[in-house]
Amino acid sequence: MSATAAPTNPISDDSLPQVELDEIVVTATRTPTKTSNVVAQTRVIDKEELQRYQGQSVIEVLKRQPGFNIKQDGDLGQSSNFYVRGYDSKRVLVLIDGIRYGSMSTGQPTLALLPAEQIERIEILYGASGSSIYGADAMGGVIQIFTKGSNTNQTSYSVTAGVGSNDHYLYGAAAQFANEQGASLSLSASRNQTKGISAIENATGANRDDDGFESNNFSLNASMPVTNNVRIGATGLYAKSKTEFDNFTNVADAEIDQENGAVSIFSEYDKNDLTLRLSVGSSLDKLDNNVGDAFETEQRQANLLSIYQLPVGQLQAGTEWLKQEIDIDDNTPANGTDSYKINDRTIKSGFLGYQVNKDVHDFQANIRYDDNSQFDNETTYSIGYGFRILPSLRVGTSFATGYRAPSLNDLYVESSFYVPNENLDVEKSDNLEAFIESNTAIQTTRLTGFRSDVDGLINNAFDPATNKFKAVNISEAKLSGYSLTSDWQLNNVLFGGHYTYTDAEERSGDNKGKQLVYRPENTALAYIGYQDLDYDIRLEAEYVGKIYTSASNDTFMDDYTLFSISGNYYLNPNLTVNSRIENLTNQDYTTNESFGTRYNQDGINFFTSLTYNWK
Repeated sequence: MSATAAPTNPISDDSLPQVELDEIVVTATRTPTKTSNVVAQTRVIDKEELQRYQGQSVIEVLKRQPGFNIKQDGDLGQSSNFYVRGYDSKRVLVLIDGIRYGSMSTGQPTLALLPAEQIERIEILYGASGSSIYGADAMGGVIQIFTKGSNTNQTSYSVTAGVGSNDHYLYGAAAQFANEQGASLSLSASRNQTKGISAIENATGANRDDDGFESNNFSLNASMPVTNNVRIGATGLYAKSKTEFDNFTNVADAEIDQENGAVSIFSEYDKNDLTLRLSVGSSLDKLDNNVGDAFETEQRQANLLSIYQLPVGQLQAGTEWLKQEIDIDDNTPANGTDSYKINDRTIKSGFLGYQVNKDVHDFQANIRYDDNSQFDNETTYSIGYGFRILPSLRVGTSFATGYRAPSLNDLYVESSFYVPNENLDVEKSDNLEAFIESNTAIQTTRLTGFRSDVDGLINNAFDPATNKFKAVNISEAKLSGYSLTSDWQLNNVLFGGHYTYTDAEERSGDNKGKQLVYRPENTALAYIGYQDLDYDIRLEAEYVGKIYTSASNDTFMDDYTLFSISGNYYLNPNLTVNSRIENLTNQDYTTNESFGTRYNQDGINFFTSLTYNWK
C-alpha cells in the first residue's frame, strides 16, 4: 500500500510548500493511518519538500530531520553514516517500497547514493516499535523511501536541468501516464555529477585533488487493476555511481564503482473487510573498490500481509521470507583475510497486530517472531496507546522491544585496521516513549520523551593485543532524551523547527558514564518561509552540538550552525526555477574527524535548476 499525496501544479495552491498537518502514513502500522492517530513519533517528507533538494541525496535530506546527524567523509557521494536518537544507521531499518535495503557486510544502508529527484516521499518512524512490525535492525526506527510516481493520476512529462558549485550538473526527464481505468506508469531518469572538493583537510600528494562524483539514476512505478478487487504493480529504483575518494595510501585516482537500488512486484486483493497483499522483491548494494575489495549484497524477499476489519479496529497478520547473501572479491590479501565464514542468512518470520483508532482512543499492539538461520530465534513486541484529552490535544505512551544481529564485517573480516570477533552476541533493547501533542488547523506540535536500554550494543574498541580495532559488545548502554517539533502555517507564512536532546551513555566497562562517539547531545533546526502563487522562499538555520570522537571523550568536534536559503519561482504554468544556497556564512566545519584525519565539508555553495512540465 502506498500513501497518498496531492498532485502538483506549478502555480496552484497544491504546489506551494505547505505544512501538512494530518497526512496519511503506512510505515508506522503497515496500513494507511493518519499521522494524528499514530502513537510513535513519525515524520513525512513529501514531494514538495523534496523539490528543495534537487541534485542532492537522501542523506542530505535526512540530516535536517528531528534527531538526525550525519558523519561523512567529504562532500556529495562520499562514504557516510547517520545517527538518530543515538542509534547509528546499522540499527535503523531502511525500506524502498517495502523492500529491505542495505549492505550485509557493514550492516549500513548507502543513502548518500540514492538521489532525491527519484523519490516521491520519505516516511520516518522513530523508535523501536518498528521491530515488532519489520523485525531486526529497526531498534532505532524505520525509514521508508517511496519511488517517484507512486501516486500518478494524470499523464504528464517533465525535463530538468541544473547547475551548481564545483561543476555540479543535473539532467533529468520523467514521464507519467494514467488512464480512466486506474492504470498508471511512471518512468524517470537523471544524471548527477560534480567535480567535488578535496575530502581530506591538509591533504598531501595525490589526495590534494578534488574528489568527484557521478551517478546515473532510474526509477519505475507501475500499477494497474486486473478486476474490481485485484491490482498488480511493480516498482524500481536504481543508481549506478562512481565516487573518487582520498585514501590512506595516497593512491592517485582512487575511486569506487557502486550499484544500489531495489525492485519489487506486488498483487493486492481488496474486498469488503479483507485486504491481502503479496509482494516479492530484491535489493542490491554492490561496491567495487579499485584500491580495495569488491562486495555485493543481495536481499531477496517475499511478504504476505492480510488486514481484516473488525467491528472495532482491525487485525493484521502476515509472514515474510528473507534471504541475505554477500559475495566478496579479496583484492588485498596482504591486508588480512577478507572473507566470510558464513556469507548468507535466511530469516523466516510471522507477525500479528491489532489497531484501533476510534473516537478519542488510538491503540496499537504488535508481536513478531523471527527465525534466523545464523542466530537464535527472536520474538519482539510493542504496545502503544494515545488518548485525546481535547479535540486538539493528545497524550500517549508506548513500549517496544528490539534486536539486531551482528554484521558480517564485525564477525569475520580481518584487515589492516580491524580484527574479527566471532563471539559477538545479538543486541537487544527495551524502549519506552511518551508524548504530548497539539494538532490544530494552523499548527502541529509534539513533545516526545524517549529511553532505550540496550544490552550488548556492538561498538568498535581498540584491541591492545593486535594493535587494531575489534567489534565488542557493550554490556549496557542507555539512549535517552526528548524531542520537540513544531510546524506552523499562518496564511502565506510558514515557520517552525525542532530540537532534540540525546544522552547516549555507556553504562558499563572502562568508559562507564561516557558519551558514545558521534552522538551530539543537542541538534536543532529553525525555519521561516513565505509562499505566494508566483514563488516561495525558505530560510533555515541548522545546529549540531559538540560531538565526541573518542570513547574516552578526550577528543571532540566543535559545534556548528549552518544557514541555508531555498526557493522556487514559477515563471509560467509550465516552467519552474528552483534554487538553493547552502552554508551562507561559509562556516568551516566537519562531520567526521577520526584516525587523525579531518574531513572537509563544502563552504558556501549553490545549486539552481529549471524544470519544464507539460501535460
